Order: sequence, then C-alpha cells, then structure tokens
Amino acid sequence: MNGQIRLQKAQQLVLKWDSTVSEDARARRIFQGNRQEIDEYLQAVDEIQRSMESTTVSDDEEQSKKVNVTIQIAMARLEYEFRNILASHAIPIETESLTELISATSAPPLKNDLDILHWNMPYSDSSSFSGFYDTDDILSRGDDVSVSTISNYSFEQGESSTTSVINLIPYDSIYDLRSIGDSDISEDVSVDAISNYSLEQGESITAIASYRSMSSVREIDLIPFNSIYDLHCIAKRMITAGYFRECIQVYGSVRKSTFDASFKMLGVEKLSIRDIQSIEWKALNAKIGKWIHAARVCVKVLFASEKRLCQLIFQDLGTDADDACFMETIKAPLIQLFDFAEAISLSNRSPEKLFKILDLHDALFVLSPDIDTVFDSKSSESIRLQVTEILSRLAEAARGMLSEFEKTVLCEPSRVPVPGGTIHPLTRYVMNYICLIADYKQTLDELIVSRPATSSTYSDDLSTPDMDFTDQEGQSLLALHLIWIIIILQFNLDGKSKHYKDNSLAYVFIMNNVHYIVQKIKGSPELREIIGDNYLKRLKLKVRQTATEYQRATWVGVLYCLRDEGLHISGRVSKSVLRERFKSFNTMFGKAHRRQALWSVPDTQLREELQISISEKLIPAYRSFLGRFRTHIEHGRHPENYIKYSAEDLENALLDFFEGKAVSHLVSIHEEDESEIGIL
Repeated sequence: MNGQIRLQKAQQLVLKWDSTVSEDARARRIFQGNRQEIDEYLQAVDEIQRSMESTTVSDDEEQSKKVNVTIQIAMARLEYEFRNILASHAIPIETESLTELISATSAPPLKNDLDILHWNMPYSDSSSFSGFYDTDDILSRGDDVSVSTISNYSFEQGESSTTSVINLIPYDSIYDLRSIGDSDISEDVSVDAISNYSLEQGESITAIASYRSMSSVREIDLIPFNSIYDLHCIAKRMITAGYFRECIQVYGSVRKSTFDASFKMLGVEKLSIRDIQSIEWKALNAKIGKWIHAARVCVKVLFASEKRLCQLIFQDLGTDADDACFMETIKAPLIQLFDFAEAISLSNRSPEKLFKILDLHDALFVLSPDIDTVFDSKSSESIRLQVTEILSRLAEAARGMLSEFEKTVLCEPSRVPVPGGTIHPLTRYVMNYICLIADYKQTLDELIVSRPATSSTYSDDLSTPDMDFTDQEGQSLLALHLIWIIIILQFNLDGKSKHYKDNSLAYVFIMNNVHYIVQKIKGSPELREIIGDNYLKRLKLKVRQTATEYQRATWVGVLYCLRDEGLHISGRVSKSVLRERFKSFNTMFGKAHRRQALWSVPDTQLREELQISISEKLIPAYRSFLGRFRTHIEHGRHPENYIKYSAEDLENALLDFFEGKAVSHLVSIHEEDESEIGIL
C-alpha cells in the first residue's frame, strides 16, 4: 500500500512538470532550481522505474499503461533538461588561449594517480546527489559533502595547484572520519585515509587513473562538475528506461556543433589530395605549420577533454555510451584533421618539401602516444591504424625526397660558369640543404634504412661518381647519404669547372666551392658530428691540392722568367735575353694582375692565405733576380721599358688579387680579349 502511494505521488510530480499541459512547466527548468526540487524529481523517476520493473502480467493493465505513459513524459522532460544543460555550456573554446597549455612536451607526474573519485554507490537520499558538485557550488548550496584535494604540479608555472577529488562516502560515516584529520568538516581529508577507511568498511570506491603518469595530455573542464553530475543522473535514468539512442542523439547534436566551432578556430582547411597538389608550395608550407599546431591542440586538449567529459557523464552506465558519444562528437573534425596529413603524405616528392614532411612526421610521431591514449577503445582502432599508416607513408615520402634531391644535385644542368670562379649557387643550396638535414638527425636516423644508390643508378653514363663504402666503415646510413651528396656535388662542380677556358680560374672555382663545403660542415656541429672528421680532412686536403694546382698553373710560367738558365752566353750576361726576360715577366704578371683581380675568393682568410703563399714564392725570387741583373738593364737604353716593378709594387699588386674588382693598369700591355676577363 505504501508503495502504491509513493508511485501515485511520483506520477503526480512527473505530470506536474509535463510541458505539454503546463505553462509553468514550459517556462521553468527543473535543473535550474534548488537541489531539493531536482532530487525530488529524480526520486519520482526512480520510483516509477522500480514500479515498472516489478509489474507483472497479472497487474492492472490500466495502471500499467498509466505508468508507461508517465515514464515517457518523464523521459521527454529529462531529454529536454539534458539538452538544455548541454546547450547552456555550448561555448566554443578559444583555441589561441591553449598555446601555452600545450607548450610543454612532457610534464611531471601527478603526486597521486587519482584524478577523480567517481560515483558507484546506489541512490539513497538527496544528500548523495551532491557528491559531484563544484566545490564553490557545494558550499553555496550548503550541502553536506567532504572534498579532498590532491596537490599537483602546475604544468606551465611549476607552482602547486589543487585538483578536487570528491569523496563519495555515506554521509553518516563522514563524521567518523573526522578523527583522522581535523574536526572541521571543511578541512581536507587525506586520500590514503579515505582509501583505508573504504577497505575497512567494505565500500567500493573506485578511481579513474590519469591517462598516463607522464602523459602530455592537458584535459580541461568543458562543463562545470555540478552540471556534469546532473547530466550523469539524467543519462543514467534515460538509459535504464531504454532511451539510450535518444540520449546519445541529444548529446551528439549539441556537443558536435560546439566541438566543430572550436575546431574551426584552428583554421584547418578541408583539402583533398587534388587540392593539395594544386596549391603552391609556399602556401601549403604555411598550412602544414597551422596543421601541426591544430593537431597538438586537438589531441592534447580538445579530443582528450571531450573524451573525459563523455566518460564522466556516461561512466558505469554500460553499453559503451561514453565511447559512442565521444566518437560521434569528434568524427568530422577527426576525419578532416587526419585526411590532411594523409593527403600530404601522398603528394609529389619534391625535395623542397622534405623538411615540412619531417616536421609533420615528427609532430605526428610525438603525438602518437597521446593518440593511443585518447583513442584507446576498440571502436577507435581504425584511427590508431590510420595514424600508423600516415607515419609510414611520411617516412617513405621523406626517403623518396632525399633520393630525389641526390638525383637533382647530380643532374643539375647549368653550364654558364659563374663570374670570377666564386661559389656556385648550387653549392650554397646543397650545403644549406644538408645543414638542415643535419638538424633532423634523430628523425632521419630512424627513417633511413638503406645506403645511397650510387654509380650508374641515375644514368647510363658510366662516368657518374661512385662511392667506396669500405672507406666509410662505422658511419651511419644518414652519414653515408650526406657524404654521397657532397661527392656528387663535387662531381657536378668538376664538370662545371671545365667550362672555364683558363685552367687557373677552374682551380680557383673548385678551391672556392670545396672550401665553402668545409666551412659549412665546420659551422654546423650537428653536420660535423654526422660526417666525421676523417671525411672533413679529405675535403681540406682537396682545398690545399686545388690551391697548389692554381699556383702551379698561374705562377710557374711567371717564375720561369726569373731563372738564371739561358742568360749567360760565353760567360757573359746576354742583355737581349735579359731584356726579353723582364719584358715577359712584366707582360705575364700584368695580365695575371688584371685578370685575377677580377676573380673572387669570398672567404677573407682563404684569400689572404693565397695572397701570402703567392707572395712568399714570387717576391723573394723577383727581388733576387732584380738585385743581380738590375745594373745590366739600367746601364742600357730605356731601362724603364724593362724594369716596371719594384718588389714593393708587386707586393701591393698582389693585394688586388681575388677581390673581384677591376684595377688600373700598372703596365702597358697588349690589348687582351675583353670577353675573357673575369670568366676565362
């Protein structure tokens, strides 16, 4: 009889809130009222549901229909309340404010693995509903609740912050716990004390552990805890009454639009593979950078926080409702996010894309543990698989781009010699490129799985360079690729040097470019570590050898004019031969001075060393020759036509060499072919 009275009161309360017949019910919301009003309605629904469970076929059919109609009205009302609670917190997240939150790639573990103690106690009375309110809200409502705090590290500031942990212990037992800590109920009670108490009492108090103790996931509260608790209460009753689908649909319809709005703020565009192929690389480069930022925000914050919200609302309700709601809410942004990365991985393999491809790979690789954590359910296995496949394709794309770069360096076709034998643009480009490659050493050490393809791989021409791997024993695969790139660069430069008609200038060209290679390696600690000092020594030797070859090609003939052989005829100095020697020296030096002042050795130290080396050979020889034979010329006719230079004049003239500037004539020489100046 008492049960029948409780059922009637419950039905009356539910009908009171029937918005189809009551203007007051349409104007008000249950869950915006006081706690007592909320609890009374929930109790009424529970009473009706218990009545339905205990109803048998022998019961009054009319009463049974009435109960069914009442529960339908109750579910419609709860669905309305569920939607309104969600909608009242449907505020897109300002994603720009999340940058600092994801700036740290790792974070110290929490001092305690408990993030939230979640409820699993049967409903008893109104006080038990207050177990999951926000702390400030609890105090303002005056409900009797114990809140414990766990101190943890602030990820950004390194300061201590607190995370609320709700202790769901029967309230008649809370006062027993005061003996553990202070007598004032507002004081914190230690988690260990509560856990011990729970075990002694046989209570079942479970906890949601943090995703990973070292997780870089940064969950934020999308909805206040008191509203989450209300949503949980509604979802529990709707699912129990068989309204699982309706509950999921309402949740998805509200949260999906909110999540989509947050995602839209990140600026990730929906692009197909065809779209990506048609976009200029400069524009696509910027989009990849934006994607990396968006992916970090989504995985570390948005996806993780949305999943946590679903777990808190639907936990312990069975039917995998939390996972179903989570995947339905984020499905469209998730597909758009990873489809972009997949499209990039399938785009053409131009070498200039390598570094953004590596950035994309690194970002996705770093996010992989968090992706595995957030998408850990069986239903999201396809997401984990897609990420793995994208990483594999990005790795393959990076390998292909490196191979394409090697081919490009070998086959670069320019034939016009650079003026003055200076550093070729190809050399600058290649060395800057491999210096950047060195910055990705850790990634490429993992991605490169084979030696470079050498010899006639790129061409049927058997004169293409080869590489003796036995000389590079102990080198990493990345080092072999970088050394191979330098080898084929030198091979290409050797070919370009043949377009100079002046062999001396060809040697200066090679010397300049190999010296630039050496300096770039020395200037990059990462590149030097990869390539190693042994190969660097070979390159330095090549610089010295080409410098020697230049001096031999230019100055052997000049110095030949200053030899004693052939000057003496019948024991006396032949003045005519001596005059020809001085005249030849003047002509050859004047020509060298005029031409080689236009040549360029950009590196100041190398230029000065070369000038000094020339001076050390030329000046002593000229000073000695002049000292021994000056009188023979000066006592003849027109000595000024033969002795044009003092040793000091030569020293000053040598300072003009390799400056890349035209100089005035020191001597009158025969007119030269102007087309040869500077490049021949």
